[in-house]
Amino acid sequence: MKNYFIINPAAGKGTLQDDIINSVKSYFKNNESGYEIFVTSKPGDAEEYAKRLAGTNDILNVFACGGEGTFYEVLNGVVGNDNVSIGVIPCGSANDFLKCFNDKSKFRDVHALVNGKKIKTDLIKAGDRYCINGCSIGMDAIVARDMSIFKNWPLVSGKTAYNLAIIKTFMKKIGVRINISIDDSEPVASDCLFAVIANGPYYGGGYMAAPGAIPNDGKLNFTLVDTISKLKIPGFLKKYKQGSIDNLDYCKLDNCEKLSFTADVPTPVNLDGEIIETKSLEFSIVKDAIDFIVPQGAELL
Repeated sequence: MKNYFIINPAAGKGTLQDDIINSVKSYFKNNESGYEIFVTSKPGDAEEYAKRLAGTNDILNVFACGGEGTFYEVLNGVVGNDNVSIGVIPCGSANDFLKCFNDKSKFRDVHALVNGKKIKTDLIKAGDRYCINGCSIGMDAIVARDMSIFKNWPLVSGKTAYNLAIIKTFMKKIGVRINISIDDSEPVASDCLFAVIANGPYYGGGYMAAPGAIPNDGKLNFTLVDTISKLKIPGFLKKYKQGSIDNLDYCKLDNCEKLSFTADVPTPVNLDGEIIETKSLEFSIVKDAIDFIVPQGAELL
């Protein structure tokens, strides 16, 4: 089986990529035919290359070496192809999906990854795109959009970029008005701070948006937060980070197989960190959709 490493040189300010390349070359030094390294040069490269690999029908492992954007591209390049297993070597700002596992450090160990086990993982289908971790509508999507700007500033970590984006959002009117339908129910109008559709519990650099989310349980978890006053938000965010919002009367946490929304105006939507703007979108669970590579020494929590 051949292993392909798709590396985004810009992820995480480019500080870890040389180490990853050297680790790959060292591991495969006696078997150069067993791997290939591809370094992206522009947005879309990772998805296009991954799609070409998947189309060969060869049995192979594809590792996304970057942040959530790189993972998102590679995932959408290979989804639907049973011949491909996908893995991650994190070197981006968040990589929140990996917080589903007990030892995130193992995902930087090439030996542990190449010899890891594969688990079936659900995906979120969002329109015609696929996500592995989580999607959000409203304030969180606005914050994610602005975070992409701040994280490119010198000396700004992913966590700091997220906090700066929150401060910027506070300076404007917060909340969105959308109509939400859950599992084909009648749409209900909602003035919400945000809505989260999750396959994994964490996003946004470590906020526990969906404490009950498990990436292979065949369910989507959703969190709806009504619009609240700006004065309440700091206290809310503290509890939100800890995953302890289930007792707040303006929060609803549940699970479903499908959720859709409509809005009168284009609304920011976060898809695993990638931002689009749309007036409507449907999210649905795709069960056991991909083989995800878990390195030796790591286990799903």
